[in-house]
Amino acid sequence: MSQDLPPSLDTSAGLKPGDSYVQSFARGLSVIRCFSAEAPRQTLTEVAKRCGLTRAGARRILLTLETLGYVRADGRLFELTPKILDLGFAYLSSQALWQFAEPLMQQLVSELHESCSAAVLEGQDIVYLLRVPARKIMSINLGVGSRLPAWCTSMGRVLLAGLTPLALQNQLAGVRLQAYTARTVNSLDELKHRIEQVRQQGWCIVNQELEEGLVSLAAPIVDRHGETVAALNIGAQVNRYAADELVERCLPKLLDTAQQISRLLQLKT
Repeated sequence: MSQDLPPSLDTSAGLKPGDSYVQSFARGLSVIRCFSAEAPRQTLTEVAKRCGLTRAGARRILLTLETLGYVRADGRLFELTPKILDLGFAYLSSQALWQFAEPLMQQLVSELHESCSAAVLEGQDIVYLLRVPARKIMSINLGVGSRLPAWCTSMGRVLLAGLTPLALQNQLAGVRLQAYTARTVNSLDELKHRIEQVRQQGWCIVNQELEEGLVSLAAPIVDRHGETVAALNIGAQVNRYAADELVERCLPKLLDTAQQISRLLQLKT
């Protein structure tokens, strides 16, 4: 795969074609993933470069996707079509959790007047699967399918805290620390300490580590085996609530909602 792709998207490194791995299918998925908010429309050459493919290989995949209705061409530029959402909806509609979580999240937002999101761990990132906004609180445009680095987000740390020690060790080995703000954790030792704190207390507060002015509070959603399968969070601006105020006002209701979702998940799976 080309180094132009984010590391979290490079899932085929070291894999070889065989009975358990279809290289052409993997390349097709890499072409889909190379489209983003930063590159919504691309030429054939750009797609080939971003995916580490030859122009001929990229062309075959793009034309196949166009025939299936997942991509459209406008002159030399290619872009995804709304039909691509079918792929993500297949996951959402097949998971019992998301069918009953949203009404409870909407109720929480109506009570707290702050945005609520749910996410799962995917590689080094959290992936947003549900979001009920109260207002725009981040300059980052968040929606279903959005990704953020797990290590410096409240939901990400909740999900990391739910891993086994070996799984957590493997996750942290791939972390690339970055100073998003002056408050961002700047050492792996401190990050490990904060994740352990989350594990012990059962929730997480992240105060302006990802973006100045943003404070977020997260709690785990657990299955019948007690394993953390998702995380739920509330995000607010510090000009409305300082971190300690957010904990005092919102944590009890957030924990209650996460527990309600967990109980429903345990009953229905």
